[in-house]
Amino acid sequence: MPLSLAQLRRNYTLYGLRDDCPQDNPLALFGQWLEQARKTEVPPAEANSMALATVDSHGHAHCRILLLKGFSADGFFFFGNYQSAKGEELASNPHAAMTFFWPGLERQVRVEGPVVRAEAELSDDYFDARPAASQLGTWASPQSRPLAHRSELEGRLREVTERFAGRQPSRPEHWGGYCLQPRRIEFWQGRPDRLHDRLDFRLHDGEWQRTRLAP
Repeated sequence: MPLSLAQLRRNYTLYGLRDDCPQDNPLALFGQWLEQARKTEVPPAEANSMALATVDSHGHAHCRILLLKGFSADGFFFFGNYQSAKGEELASNPHAAMTFFWPGLERQVRVEGPVVRAEAELSDDYFDARPAASQLGTWASPQSRPLAHRSELEGRLREVTERFAGRQPSRPEHWGGYCLQPRRIEFWQGRPDRLHDRLDFRLHDGEWQRTRLAP
């Protein structure tokens, strides 16, 4: 008999999203929610974690947890290996969706839009700011490629550690940033009895239009 999870449920009671919500800029509202999450989520360092969904050239969807590393009027920034499975998927289908979930606040945000590579200077700056061990790990890992044994990865790490001994590693050309340029942002706020609030923002001709959706 399959495991039943039907009775696992939670009644959300903390906040609401009013129809007269004064915020018409979803990026500003996202910034407010992210700051609240940083103050309330445990651990706070994971308030910027997100699920990133991509679609490959065969139309198959893939999803994984990443960390948001910045956002602005230009979009939402994250970093990774351009030659990884994720990188190949974005190369063949440069559109993605990301979801943030903050259970302590009973909130979720969905973001959708095209994805472009970040400027090389931004990628360089972020790579240079990473811990040295993370920099070496970026060089050592052939991300998403098969490994016969973990010792193979450890051997690659020893090799790059020796190569860069006494100097800071430069950013590999196959690694850098991405920017998801939002075209849709939906804010979900848990409410009692499954009557949740959903505010959907869509970009039309450079202007954000807001709609309330049924839960």
